[in-house]
Amino acid sequence: MTTITASRPRADSRWPDRLAPLAAGWLGLWGVLALLGTLTGAGYPFGPNDPHGGDVSLLRLVPVEVATPLFAGVLLTAAVAALAMSRPAVRPPGPLRTLLAGYGWTVAFVLAVVVPDARVLVILGYLPMLIIGAPFGWPPVDYAEIFTWALFARFAALVGGLLLAGAVLAWQRRTAGACVGCGRDGTDRGWTTPAAAARWGRWAAGIAAAIPLTYALTRFAWTAGIPLGISREFLAEMQDTGLVWAGFGLGAFATVGAILTLGLVQRWGERFPRWMVGLAGRRVPVKLAVVPATLVAIAVTAATLGLLTNPEFWRLTGGFSLTGAPMLLWPLWGVALGAATYAYHLRRRGACRRCGRS
Repeated sequence: MTTITASRPRADSRWPDRLAPLAAGWLGLWGVLALLGTLTGAGYPFGPNDPHGGDVSLLRLVPVEVATPLFAGVLLTAAVAALAMSRPAVRPPGPLRTLLAGYGWTVAFVLAVVVPDARVLVILGYLPMLIIGAPFGWPPVDYAEIFTWALFARFAALVGGLLLAGAVLAWQRRTAGACVGCGRDGTDRGWTTPAAAARWGRWAAGIAAAIPLTYALTRFAWTAGIPLGISREFLAEMQDTGLVWAGFGLGAFATVGAILTLGLVQRWGERFPRWMVGLAGRRVPVKLAVVPATLVAIAVTAATLGLLTNPEFWRLTGGFSLTGAPMLLWPLWGVALGAATYAYHLRRRGACRRCGRS
């Protein structure tokens, strides 16, 4: 094995070093809970055991008696792997490094994308309405049926996946001799320069903004009484049940998201506009844009996997119709938004506080 000497990080740039221990602790905790669920036969919240959305999850395809011990084994093994990544910067042999990185990325993808499914995106879309309307009793829903153990477990899996992904990325950088904080290794890559990122990031942002607007258009049309892509009978039923207003809320959320996506390539996405009293002219913190955009990109991708593999989705939307067509573009939306966010990060990251490279 080859020992890699790393420069001592500054006090304000040590967060990459904490990711592996945090991931190990988080995954270990949930692994123990999953092990208890295996022994007791209770507590597994996904698939057939979830009456509020288990049908839109890929986990519905895995029998509960198989999924519970499988979850326990995967989580505990991933915790051990994350703990191994927290060791000093020692580069393991090539095959072992590839195996460890491959396992880490696979588990991170499953936890962050496969497990959350559409429920996470739906909650993010409805959350503003739920918070604002709660004091007024609107929407008329039972909050106990929304904020369930299954929903909490989905967000817990998302957190675990993100922590593990960060731990694997930091470990790969460290064992490759690159800066753990920014990934720079002194070798210029043309597509990562700010000028190049501005070019391809503009295309990615345009695609990522256009797709949610097509989704919002159908929902706004239904609210206005226009049966765009659906029958008049179905529209009347949604008007009677109030579902059109739920669709309007999701359409509004999608529209706001599209506008904010354009901010990734606009000047007001780098400096707060004049009308924002107290913040006008100040630089927009990079993480203020990158963190929520990344979360939405992951949530959109996760929702896509569950919806497009569910036969009920195709039956309700009539296949390739105006109702379901916008959601068929969600895989592209997730990828484009992730790319636009990364381009924004590359343009604005500046000099690294850890290694000093710029």
